[in-house]
Amino acid sequence: MRLSTKGRYAVTAMMDLHLHEGVGPVTLAELSERQHLSLSYLEQLFASIRRHGLVSGVRGPGGGYRLARGADRISVADIILAVDQPVDAKRVQDGQSDETGGHCVTHDLWEELSSQIQGFLGEITLANLAAEPALSLHRHEP
Repeated sequence: MRLSTKGRYAVTAMMDLHLHEGVGPVTLAELSERQHLSLSYLEQLFASIRRHGLVSGVRGPGGGYRLARGADRISVADIILAVDQPVDAKRVQDGQSDETGGHCVTHDLWEELSSQIQGFLGEITLANLAAEPALSLHRHEP
């Protein structure tokens, strides 16, 4: 899974949508103004987000976007995967070799890190973020 600005903006936009869902569909123009994001950039993000079934569009006057399912069923990983490639912390892709032509000696480490990142982000939903914006990174500790 790649962690990029695109993914961060998508999570921010989806969070805004969730926080304003009580007032009806949210237009990208409103979202753009509130979050200080380019309207054309949001249009690109929402095309991908909509294709992945995370939002639905409402046409006509009073139209805009709304979450396609409950905020407790949309994870941060879902959003990032909708706009980016999977988070992949390893430099060498599966089936490839490193610069020396051999298997990267730390391949397994980076593969496990990528898996841990995706698992962590998969556990955090929009509902979690709304309930606890300063989500504690230590929540898994005993």
